[in-house]
Amino acid sequence: MVTLAAAQASNAKIATSLPSGMVAVFVGGTSGIGEHALKRFAEHAKSPRIYLVGRSREAADRIVSECTKLNPEGQYTFIESDVSLLNNVTQVCDQILAETKTVNLLFQSQGGLQVDKGLTKAYVLPVTSRILFTLQLLPALQQASGLKRVVSVFAAGHEGPVGENNWSEYGSKHPFMARGHLASMISMAHNVLARKAPDVSFIHNYPGAVKTPFGKDAKGAMILLRMALTLLGPLFLKFITPEESSVLQLYGATSAAFPPATGAAAGVPLPDGTAATAGTHGKLGSGSYNVGALCERASEDVEKRLVEARDSGVEDRLWAHIVGEIREITGITY
Repeated sequence: MVTLAAAQASNAKIATSLPSGMVAVFVGGTSGIGEHALKRFAEHAKSPRIYLVGRSREAADRIVSECTKLNPEGQYTFIESDVSLLNNVTQVCDQILAETKTVNLLFQSQGGLQVDKGLTKAYVLPVTSRILFTLQLLPALQQASGLKRVVSVFAAGHEGPVGENNWSEYGSKHPFMARGHLASMISMAHNVLARKAPDVSFIHNYPGAVKTPFGKDAKGAMILLRMALTLLGPLFLKFITPEESSVLQLYGATSAAFPPATGAAAGVPLPDGTAATAGTHGKLGSGSYNVGALCERASEDVEKRLVEARDSGVEDRLWAHIVGEIREITGITY
């Protein structure tokens, strides 16, 4: 766990501890947590090159203007795309890779509650879209120096039972169990990725209760979830501001508290006497991390659930499902 003051102190060292000209890709960065994390990264990094992927050009123009004021030495590029469509994801990545050979940070917060025909956005955006972005940009991440990190903002620590017989539609059919199902899928996929790319670190985090426009596009049964959060949330949740959240998100995205399993690209050095965080299977510096709003380690129950998923083969079956779905829709084999 980290305090807000300690996170701010670490973030203040980014410009002097990490390379100049770092490349960061923020997917879902035109609103909410992604937007505020992006602006915090722009503020602290030295001559950053930031790609902002989202659907709203109006919001992107505003964010780019604000980032330019925060750090005139940075380069800010908006890519307009609906990344719930997997072929759009590959096009976005092709555009990025045509302009840069390295990526230091992939920060993903794309999400939505709208249900369409076929694969639902509530499933594709937090899972398949994010994994495809990661796979497409993984070679560039592995070529980077100083920092090689993937952050997925969702519901770490809230992993629950999975609908293994219906990975894709389980969440839409069981909306009040969707969070646990999707959170488990993200964490398991990160564990597989950390084995495939041990020189990159992968963080699945839960941002806590942040005042954002979450669920503004909700339709159908998912409207009930948004209504419940709106009406009951203030009674049970302690909300934090987007600005406070962005400080903690940037810390998680850049601190050496979450190093890859191998290599030197650990991030901003920790204070003397401070150890790296234990990963999803309880191993220090494992490369795959599940952390809460204050970057605290997930509970023992969650870690036990993920170990059982790995040992029983559920993790591998999930991975086969995800890459099979990607192959079916995009024609790309991983």
